Amino acid sequence: MQALLEFAPLVAFFVAYRVWGLYTATAVLMAAMAILLVVDYVRLRRIPAMHTLSAVLVFLFGTATLILHDLRFIQWKPTVFFWLASIAFLASHWIGRQTLTQRLLSAALGGEEIRVVESTWKRLNLLWVVFYALLGALNLLVAFNFSEHLWVTFKVIGLPVANLVFVGAQVAWLVRRSAASVEPSPQS
Repeated sequence: MQALLEFAPLVAFFVAYRVWGLYTATAVLMAAMAILLVVDYVRLRRIPAMHTLSAVLVFLFGTATLILHDLRFIQWKPTVFFWLASIAFLASHWIGRQTLTQRLLSAALGGEEIRVVESTWKRLNLLWVVFYALLGALNLLVAFNFSEHLWVTFKVIGLPVANLVFVGAQVAWLVRRSAASVEPSPQS
């Protein structure tokens, strides 16, 4: 259910864009993010940090887009989000006991059941740093070199799919690696 809630503002943005255009879609996105924050608080009694960051950026860049009637502001939002995420992943090398990648993926993999050495977590974390930095740059490339329609489709479909494939590949690799490390070796 949480995953569906996280995509709801994006779906609302896309539908509003198809029906009314970018500026209305931006206002709908802002309203949907506000609703998501309320739902988060009611369900969890807290608001996840990533939702807070995303909402702040949506409100900031969305307001600039609507007041200045300039779509470039909302086009920058994904890039700023990805670059801030990249910085957070990088900072997690020195802040906290675990990297952000380890915190996110070990919870998804069942915590203690998956054994991964710290150096592997650090390398994976650096991969996330690079991935989000590149994803932010790719967003700018699409936003400023292709049509508005293509950028909206890329934002709503391409970016989430890229994230899903990236995380899915790492989870599959970690599960396979963990399974291989616990299998007994065949005896001759």
